[in-house]
Amino acid sequence: MTVASPAAAASPAYERSDWASSFRNVSEELTDVSLVATRGEIPADLNGTLYRNGPGRLERGGHWVHHPFDGDGMITALRFDAGGAQLSNRFVRTEAWLEEEKAGAYLYRGVFGTPKPGGALANAFDLRLKNIANTHVVRLGDQLLALWEASSPHALDPLSLETRGLSLLDGVLKPGEAFSAHPRFDPGHHGASRMVTFGVKAGPRSTVRLMEFAAEGSEAGTLLADSSHSFPGFAFLHDFAITPNWAVFLQNAIDFNPLPFVLGRKGAAQCLKSRPGARGQFWLIPRQDGAFAGQEPRLLEAPEGFVFHHLNAWEDGDAVVIDSIYYADFPSIGPDQDYKEVDFDRIPAGLLERCRLDLASGTVTATRLSERTCEFAMVPPARVGLESRYAWMAVAEREQGNDPLQALMKLDLHSGETQVWSAAPRGFVSEPIMVPRPGATAEDDGWVLGLFWNGARSASDLVVLDAASMEEQALVELPLSIPHGLHGSWVAALSGC
Repeated sequence: MTVASPAAAASPAYERSDWASSFRNVSEELTDVSLVATRGEIPADLNGTLYRNGPGRLERGGHWVHHPFDGDGMITALRFDAGGAQLSNRFVRTEAWLEEEKAGAYLYRGVFGTPKPGGALANAFDLRLKNIANTHVVRLGDQLLALWEASSPHALDPLSLETRGLSLLDGVLKPGEAFSAHPRFDPGHHGASRMVTFGVKAGPRSTVRLMEFAAEGSEAGTLLADSSHSFPGFAFLHDFAITPNWAVFLQNAIDFNPLPFVLGRKGAAQCLKSRPGARGQFWLIPRQDGAFAGQEPRLLEAPEGFVFHHLNAWEDGDAVVIDSIYYADFPSIGPDQDYKEVDFDRIPAGLLERCRLDLASGTVTATRLSERTCEFAMVPPARVGLESRYAWMAVAEREQGNDPLQALMKLDLHSGETQVWSAAPRGFVSEPIMVPRPGATAEDDGWVLGLFWNGARSASDLVVLDAASMEEQALVELPLSIPHGLHGSWVAALSGC
């Protein structure tokens, strides 16, 4: 597990059994377990908490989820202070989790295809959504929010991780209203830091509700801006990007046929299908405190492809530039497929591309930034909405070819130069979190934190890297086996956590 800039490998550098061994139930909940570095030393000035969310239960009563995204959410907290670290983890005790724990069986259908026991007849016309709170976790004021984009967030205690219950954010949300699992934190383009987020109501016409909340001090959680906008067509939106003046969405060219879901044959997400050869559309919604407040949204044609995640966006004169991870098609797992046996050569790879949206002419030009399979990319927190020189992301070990994510890469967005830390051949990484050093002025002054699955010991490890050089500072073997996760966030100790 070393820093490298390897040549493109001729064949994959992993064993499928190592990758698949992560898919299991988390068997215990730990509280403030002290950790020591197995290699190196945890930096003394790394002070704060790394929160991670992801599926922690993938099986009940002998029945496995059809897709890991249907697994119940579990929060992991790694607290750093003065060169030491402590680990806690808790399942999010949603109403459905409590019901199914008591029953010892699945009682709800999963969005990504997990059925209730009993076949199609038992699932037909049961359209209830199980809020699994498994996608992201962020701190807002005195509460930690476990997010799942199809419904309301769950509030947790930031220290104990105990579930407080569903949160409607002091009446901002209606019960069951969609609330994005991918907020963006504005570093202060309009004064203090804000959490900018959205909810979408999809249909023949789709409505996006754009919300901005104070993210600092005693006002944290206060709603500062709120607007709704309607667009033609069905919208599948997981992520978006912000600039000081715009919220930028990409409406993928995708259709939804609900009939197989209604009849109990498929999960709702399995009813999504890309339109071959069709192009999506960028929606640029003016932010209420920006220079274009009150104007109508701008609509521009997007390149072909499907996007889950954006890296960042910024303004360049009359243009908006947005970097996104494009797939040739919507990647999905069909009803008859086993996710543990997925053939990576047969599913589309995610590749980083830049689109320049010229608002004056209405034209869009696209440029490929990297040929390496990637996901879960981020820029330094202070550069969100501004042009950034550096980005960090999870990548495949091979420089070309679609494989599981096994390395963390720093990309110089100006020169194209890369620096890579690899967990191959038996390690599999998740989303990296870039943490600025206190008082840093350089964009890459800080650390990159990454949880990864160590197939050699069938457990999870934490790596701390120098963000500038990508050299390993510390590796910590965790006393916990955590399945491949989704999103996470960093809360500095100065924020009171």
